[in-house]
Amino acid sequence: MGKGKVTRDMILGKAAALFNSRGYFGASMSDVMNATGLEKGGIYNHFPSKDQLALEAFDFAFQTSSAEVMRHLSTKEKAVDKLMAFVDAFASVAANPPIPGGCPLLNSAVECDDGHPEMKLRVQKAMDAVLITLEKLIAGGIEEGDIQSSTNAQMVARTFIATLEGGIMLTKLYSDTAYMDAIATSLRSQIAAIRVSS
Repeated sequence: MGKGKVTRDMILGKAAALFNSRGYFGASMSDVMNATGLEKGGIYNHFPSKDQLALEAFDFAFQTSSAEVMRHLSTKEKAVDKLMAFVDAFASVAANPPIPGGCPLLNSAVECDDGHPEMKLRVQKAMDAVLITLEKLIAGGIEEGDIQSSTNAQMVARTFIATLEGGIMLTKLYSDTAYMDAIATSLRSQIAAIRVSS
């Protein structure tokens, strides 16, 4: 790996943590300079603008968080077990976020609602990927006979994501994982309810 790539990756990692914790509008380029130890020109040598850095930092944060979720799922084979692992992964991320500041999807979705349309599109695309992954997982479980055929995969996926993101928000707001623990328990019961009895 070349020196330029190492420096670029370092900037992304530091900026991702900074923007995810303080927000795009709350963090200045001076903050990025302080976090990276680089001068403005050194940063702009890799990213032409703060906007571009923010977009790529979001991608970095989302990919890092997604990798943690997929790590939980990779050890399971059946769809129901993968759904349980999905809940466990979010509970783990809420307690120990891989990127400081919490869930980049939640943070960026709230912050960029009207103030940064390009970021909003980027966050929508990332959320679409999460929803599609979950829908396919549920649909696969229905095909395999692991999940009840009457289950609406899209509705369950959307409900799960909304509930889990709400759990992360409450956990962060109150600095108390009891909120996510309660939500995880509720979702595990819902998964058990759609499971085909063996």
